[in-house]
Amino acid sequence: MLEQIEQWIDATNIKYKTQRISCEKFASEFAGFYPVEFLKNAFYVVVDKIPKPDFPILREMGLGDFVDMDAAGITYKNTYYLLPEVAKDLRVHFHELVHVAQWLKLGPDAFMMRYISEIQHVGYNDAPLEKMAYALDTQFASKGNKIDVLRHVAQTL
Repeated sequence: MLEQIEQWIDATNIKYKTQRISCEKFASEFAGFYPVEFLKNAFYVVVDKIPKPDFPILREMGLGDFVDMDAAGITYKNTYYLLPEVAKDLRVHFHELVHVAQWLKLGPDAFMMRYISEIQHVGYNDAPLEKMAYALDTQFASKGNKIDVLRHVAQTL
């Protein structure tokens, strides 16, 4: 199943490759949180509909609510997808970049297994990967102390 999802993710990222925008454009806004090299290799795409894999096996695993959830953004590896209404919201970009860092640290298989398991066991709102992203985007939005997100992710996971 993970192989099928990863193939879908890779195909999706390839499909939108020409529309990707480098997150390097946020270098000044996210200075002290994300290194420029990381931002250069992270991308976003503004889409009218968030792409999600809708395989029957995901629904059988109890992930139907997640598949059907009206998300404003979603991250697949080093690329995240946003709806137009949040495309200018730095906090949303910051949040999705936390997920890019998680994908990078864990690798695709481990990230997908952990994310699926967390959603199954505690739901989206209480999933530790999501709670981490929300906590860090709150830190950014509150203009609190700058934190090295990549180091924090590496130490926390």
